[in-house]
Amino acid sequence: MTKKQQKTAEAGNTGEGIRSDCRILLELRSSGGIDIELISKVKSMYGKSIEKLCMDGLECFAIRHARLVVDDSGALPFVIMARLEAAIKQCLDTDKEFLPEIIPENRDVSVKERFRFSRLYLPGNSPRLMINAGIHKPNGIILDLEDSVAPSKKEEARFLVRNALRQVNFYGAERMVRINQIPEGLADLKFVVPHNVQVILVPKCEDAQQIRDLEMEIDVIKKSVKQNNQIYLMPILESALGIEKANDIASSSNSLVAMAIGLEDYTADIGTRRTREALESFYARTRLVNACKAAGIQPIDSVFSDVGDMKGLHDQVRVSKSLGFEGMGAIHPRQIQVIHEGFAPDPEEIDRAKEVVNAFLEAEEKGLGVVALGTKMIDPPVVKRAQRTIDRALKLGMIDKDWREGKDVP
Repeated sequence: MTKKQQKTAEAGNTGEGIRSDCRILLELRSSGGIDIELISKVKSMYGKSIEKLCMDGLECFAIRHARLVVDDSGALPFVIMARLEAAIKQCLDTDKEFLPEIIPENRDVSVKERFRFSRLYLPGNSPRLMINAGIHKPNGIILDLEDSVAPSKKEEARFLVRNALRQVNFYGAERMVRINQIPEGLADLKFVVPHNVQVILVPKCEDAQQIRDLEMEIDVIKKSVKQNNQIYLMPILESALGIEKANDIASSSNSLVAMAIGLEDYTADIGTRRTREALESFYARTRLVNACKAAGIQPIDSVFSDVGDMKGLHDQVRVSKSLGFEGMGAIHPRQIQVIHEGFAPDPEEIDRAKEVVNAFLEAEEKGLGVVALGTKMIDPPVVKRAQRTIDRALKLGMIDKDWREGKDVP
């Protein structure tokens, strides 16, 4: 461990509207021991435990003489630990880490074939939005290190995201992190790969080589920490070049589970603006969907940015589904239910699928080579689509496994 040039550092946030966070002011000294000043409304109840936590952190990095000011706005221990470490590492060059324990709920693994109807974006430097995000039941929660984090805050956000992966209960949502654009994003990996992230989102992806470079770095980190858990990847295509390379990117790795489109950046790149009619992005969206289907991964649509327009969101989900998308991003919890309802099979779809699959199975049982429903012939692709609807309804609990006997879930 070596000292850097600076002896003072700051990390975290405080002020009006800040909750579940803290600001750390650190000054390294040559003598005088440790002097901690705690500013907190809960000092009478939790002051001693906060001070002990800070002492433990300073001890972890062998700091014997320092003045520490903790301006607390209700921060949980993992947040204080992240802010303290971020400040310390501005002053010391060390590989040591001040890590909270991983809660049992965050030791689970994900699977490639699971629903990703919704993924909720959360700023990676705002702990108050992380703590209860899972209760809204999104399919995935994205801790964002890219666009939502100011350039001056990116380094400290990495510590917070790392600790959140270990300590925040996501209530079954897939644990996702959007790293920064490659190659800068490679520096984010050591903060997420060893800490049970399940999906890494790769923004502004424009080339299959970026995915290969990312996988190589992930493998190096996993070997260094003796870890072999599966980490899935989700590239986000946000430019004309990215869309033109969609096929190559979609088939670049077996670790890809989905590929998303980012329409705000895409429309800016082609020199237009995003509209409700979405004619300007029709080519890009359909090209991405086709590339995903060919590669056997899930196509994911862009976010709908007007959080107050539920009718507009509903209409957007319907269009997305009709184009072949299997999910979309969310920027507010209120959008999640609308997205889930829109991508789930509706009753009419399920009833029609039952008729088609029943007709196919009955024809098969009778040894018939031709399948008909009423006066219409049923082609194999129609049966395949219907079976996919039945499978999805079964997984969502919308029908019973004995649905052919008429035992649907109420």
